[in-house]
Formats: sequence, C-alpha cells, structure tokens
Amino acid sequence: MPQNSRTVSAGKTLKRELRVATSLRAQPLWFRVLKWVVTVVVITILWRSAYFWWWIAGATVLSVTVHFIWRWKTKGWTQPWFGWNDVDAGK
Repeated sequence: MPQNSRTVSAGKTLKRELRVATSLRAQPLWFRVLKWVVTVVVITILWRSAYFWWWIAGATVLSVTVHFIWRWKTKGWTQPWFGWNDVDAGK
C-alpha cells in the first residue's frame, strides 16, 4: 500500500512532540518552573472548591486547544510562528 508523503507514523509524531516539549529553546527553564509553580498553587487554592473539576476540565480544554493551534500554525513544528522558532526540535 503506497504511503502518502504527508503520512507520518504515530511513533515519529510522538517523538517530535517530545523533542519540542523538552526543547529549552521552545520555552526557557524559568518559564517551565513558573508554569508548574502557578499550577500547583492554583490547584492547592481550588482543591476544596465545589468547582474544582470544572476548573481542571476548562484548563485541560484550553491547553489542548492552544497546543493544537500552535501545532497547526507551525505546520507540525516545522515553521516558526509567534515567538516559537525552535524548528530544529521539530525535525
């Protein structure tokens, strides 16, 4: 069965996603640490809230949406867009 030139295996896609996610040029280390600190603080504050799971669901939907928009605009991490320029990590 001939493969389309745009078809990429799931394994290669996952490896590319992990390279981009762990690239220090994509997001500086201080920003990653700050993201986790803010996440832990917000979860701690909202833990006893009746709407905790709604906050978690909303944050998940928002983060997945932003991820796919960036992936779409960078054409699968192969072109720079809006501050993201670590094209080498996407290769």
